[in-house]
Amino acid sequence: MRTIPVDAAIGLDPFGIAADRLSPAAHATLQQLRETLERDVQPLLADAWETASMPDGILDALIPLELMSPAGVDEIEAGSSMFAGFRNYVLARTDVSVATLYNAQAGLFRTLVARGGSAAQAAELDPLIRSFAVTGTFALTEPEHGSDIAGGMATTAERVGGEWVIRGEKRWIGAAAASDLLAVFARDRADGQVKAFLVPRTADGVIVSPIDGKIALRPMQNAVVALADVRVPDSARLARISSWHDVSAVLGALRSDVAWIATGLQAGALEAAIAYVRRREQFGRPIGGFQLVQEKLARMLGNLTASLAMVVQLSARQDAGEYRDESSALAKLQTARMARETVALGREVAGGNGLLLEHDVARFFADAEAVYTYEGTHEVNSLIVGRALTGASAFV
Repeated sequence: MRTIPVDAAIGLDPFGIAADRLSPAAHATLQQLRETLERDVQPLLADAWETASMPDGILDALIPLELMSPAGVDEIEAGSSMFAGFRNYVLARTDVSVATLYNAQAGLFRTLVARGGSAAQAAELDPLIRSFAVTGTFALTEPEHGSDIAGGMATTAERVGGEWVIRGEKRWIGAAAASDLLAVFARDRADGQVKAFLVPRTADGVIVSPIDGKIALRPMQNAVVALADVRVPDSARLARISSWHDVSAVLGALRSDVAWIATGLQAGALEAAIAYVRRREQFGRPIGGFQLVQEKLARMLGNLTASLAMVVQLSARQDAGEYRDESSALAKLQTARMARETVALGREVAGGNGLLLEHDVARFFADAEAVYTYEGTHEVNSLIVGRALTGASAFV
């Protein structure tokens, strides 16, 4: 009997999409990551979800792998969109909160410092970010401004002598309570342009309050960050972020990360569903042999494979120097849309048990809703693509 090909690092890969995209060293690193996740992280997840907490053991297991600069992997490949994408895929295949936590440091914060900081700032901070000696998070969204943050940002920064005074509030900031630095975006009162500042979490005037009651990404700790007359030196300002255009360039590079996460969560949902239907019996035999169950699994694999092909090609273009907002927006909206269907099918084949954490598919089912929304909603990404198609902007 023929079986679907399985890659040692990423799992099911019917068309061998991953086979020639990574060096042997990079592939071995991701295989080690997969094994670490299955051995040390997977057993922690059900309780982490039940208690809405992120166990210390998760980062304790991941940090020693040095996934931002793995041993034996060429520096260029280690810093590539392709390697970062597959890293996010393998993480999300286990759990989306775990992928989001790691990507908050390795993707969002590191990319912002590398692209938005001066050469001196990047050189000083990057080794500390890679080792997790300094942790940081990305504080952009506000209570009243999400999709319209570009024009509606209410947080302000005012230059007073050699310092900046920051006032405002941010919301949905992941890992804020555990981060050393908050990358805060604020509108300069002098010129109206958006700037970015590295604000110590412990600075006077910073108050971090957890957001409770989430139905998705429960282990990932999101927070409201209040900034009341917070003072930071001019050296805390990221030198190459001088306008929303600069911020947008960083976000465009990061949107592909979320598309990879949306793809990886589909892999996790499919594998959880397959494991369930192999052991679950009804009418005297395993339900994995039922025609309608197999049809749903096949659709899940189709969505996963199409998503993987899309994000691999997106990363290939980015690694060739082509960063197009409409390309990353298309990948994010399409993979997140397919993820919604994929996890719903996985939940269906598990029946009522698909609502229980012990069968894993429930986590992916809930998390797909968060991924569908963050880093650009479906609607906003659609308008970015529509603008590129028609030449007419639907944005106000």
